[in-house]
Amino acid sequence: MIPGFDRTAFKLVLAIACALALALLIHDRNRWKAKTAHYAQVLAGERAANAATIANVRAATERARAADLANAARVAERQEAINQRSDHDFQDRLAVARAAALRLRGEGTPAATDPGSGGATAVPGLSAAAEGAAQAASQDRLPDADRLTATEQAIQLDELIKWIERQHAVDTGSGRID
Repeated sequence: MIPGFDRTAFKLVLAIACALALALLIHDRNRWKAKTAHYAQVLAGERAANAATIANVRAATERARAADLANAARVAERQEAINQRSDHDFQDRLAVARAAALRLRGEGTPAATDPGSGGATAVPGLSAAAEGAAQAASQDRLPDADRLTATEQAIQLDELIKWIERQHAVDTGSGRID
């Protein structure tokens, strides 16, 4: 043994060393518990933020889907209105052209016109006496039946161009993103 150092002093020093070691361990444990609690709070915050982001994305997706459906319905409705208007205009112009052709031939207005027929209406030819005079008056021109056909085709092309321009003018996008 060390001179001047008895057994009780040794036990006392050993007890103090153990107490200090225990105090250090308890302090470290408390420090680690505090850090773990802090990290648990950070993790819970991150999980909550992640859940909120997922919910926001889902809600935005649903809003976008509903907006797309509404926009598609609006566009389809607008295009259908253009189709009906174009068809109506086309049929009206054909009826006017056919009536004018009949008047020019001296046959008067027909009793019943069918604007929905779409095809060329059968127009009777001129009498033999009138045919000679008509040929002399319109020597470098199309025959009457071909004039009507050419007029109908010109109207058809003109209305097709108008239809394309109207369809092209339809705004197909909502133009905004939420």
